[in-house]
Amino acid sequence: MKFVFDLGGVLLRWQPAELLQRLLPAQAHDAASAALWGQRFVQGYGGDWGEFDRGTLDADALVPRIAARTGLGADDVRRVVDAVPQSLQPLPDSVALLRRLHDTGRELYFLSNMPTPYAAIVEPREDFFACFRGGIFSCREGLIKPEPAIYALAQQRFGAEAQALVFLDDHGPNVLAARAAGWQALQFTDAARAEAEMRVRGWV
Repeated sequence: MKFVFDLGGVLLRWQPAELLQRLLPAQAHDAASAALWGQRFVQGYGGDWGEFDRGTLDADALVPRIAARTGLGADDVRRVVDAVPQSLQPLPDSVALLRRLHDTGRELYFLSNMPTPYAAIVEPREDFFACFRGGIFSCREGLIKPEPAIYALAQQRFGAEAQALVFLDDHGPNVLAARAAGWQALQFTDAARAEAEMRVRGWV
């Protein structure tokens, strides 16, 4: 089996609601309102945020679009957009799982929806990228999950039959799309549960 990891929410902490509650407390003043604002801000990873991930929209173009559709001030939106890379910190248990798989000789890859400015910061910053034999950032391919084309590209790039790929992603639609492409896939919640499930299924 070859293992394919999402980054945000799997190897890197990604909590947009929490970020908004910290940076925009007047709007995201409790967990419920923060969750609503998180959905509005990233649009379920579609819309203009999806185009940011795809690499067809840069931050300068993204900020006024988010401001226009949410009613937030452009300065507030910019503060959130610029704060994301620093918030994407490694999840220790997940990185430990990645390293254990690497130490046993497993082939490891990544498949991440991530915009150009964030990828440019995160990739050189995090040493766990040395565990991967390769990977795909959406912004560099003009494709995003859960579009079928990005899974087809990944399968070709990683040199594997679909059923030999095990995908870990925290976002349900991305997991379903991987399964539709014939991959093995788990919706990630935490490293311990993921590893236990992989053992039950005989993947590790």
